[in-house]
Amino acid sequence: MKVFNKLKKSQAGFTLVEIAIVMIIIGLLIGGVLKGKAMIQNAKVKRLVSDVDKMRAAVLTYQDKYGMLPGDENDPNTPPGDTFNAGGGNANNGRFDEQDGRELEDLRLAGLLPGTGTTLVNHSFGGTMRVDWIGVSGNNNYIYLTNIPSEVCLEIDSKYDDGVFNTGEIRANGNYNPGNIRALGWTL
Repeated sequence: MKVFNKLKKSQAGFTLVEIAIVMIIIGLLIGGVLKGKAMIQNAKVKRLVSDVDKMRAAVLTYQDKYGMLPGDENDPNTPPGDTFNAGGGNANNGRFDEQDGRELEDLRLAGLLPGTGTTLVNHSFGGTMRVDWIGVSGNNNYIYLTNIPSEVCLEIDSKYDDGVFNTGEIRANGNYNPGNIRALGWTL
């Protein structure tokens, strides 16, 4: 009997309370990681929207200052230092006709966007932004964004427009199916 009692005392294990405490700690850690990922995603979305607002403000400021859209002028000296438009812009037709970056160069020469030259502007999801004329279901000047997860496109479209990919002020190049990467056009 003495041997049995010694065996019983030497067998140690975890109590249900100890296991419950460990499970709670693991749950809190997992919840913290998931919440952190959501906060990072929200910050990237807010930064993207802020970048679009800055681009819109730059274009409208340029239009107020020079009386025409960037890249749309005929004067080779508008803005000062512009060498791209030495042969003339696209005749002040109110459209961003070029995809060669002359609009971005004009905005930079006017001091409205950081950087130099015609390089496209990068956004928080790793894609690029530019201004462009898009003649799809309603011809318009757009701020055109590439390489955006479709879930983010849906979030932005739902929050700032109608939530439908092919109507309204914000349009995508396809349905907002999860896992897809989309281009987004935001009416200027």
